Amino acid sequence: MEKFSLEAQGRELLADAGAADSGRSAKTVYGGHEHVLRQTLIALLEGRELTEHESPGEATLLVLRGRVRLRGKSAAWEGVARDLLVVPRERHSLEALEDSVVLLTVAKPG
Repeated sequence: MEKFSLEAQGRELLADAGAADSGRSAKTVYGGHEHVLRQTLIALLEGRELTEHESPGEATLLVLRGRVRLRGKSAAWEGVARDLLVVPRERHSLEALEDSVVLLTVAKPG
């Protein structure tokens, strides 16, 4: 069994994001290419975004810190700490309305 402090890793990623020109930082905390499940911790500074991109398939975002806006083709959803957002199965973007940390969980088809 492994244990991770998402709070501590989120703080580190926010510091990394502050030093990055992109204003963001990410780390896969579980899974990867050899797994069906992949969980990635993403830190975004206020005003920064992951620009519109294709849906990874079945996925959710758990907001751990801050406030974000997930925008799909025809709707947008805001989330704050402890909110779970279902990622739309269409092109979408993610914007940080405050310095934020989210946990992206993706289940890749087997």
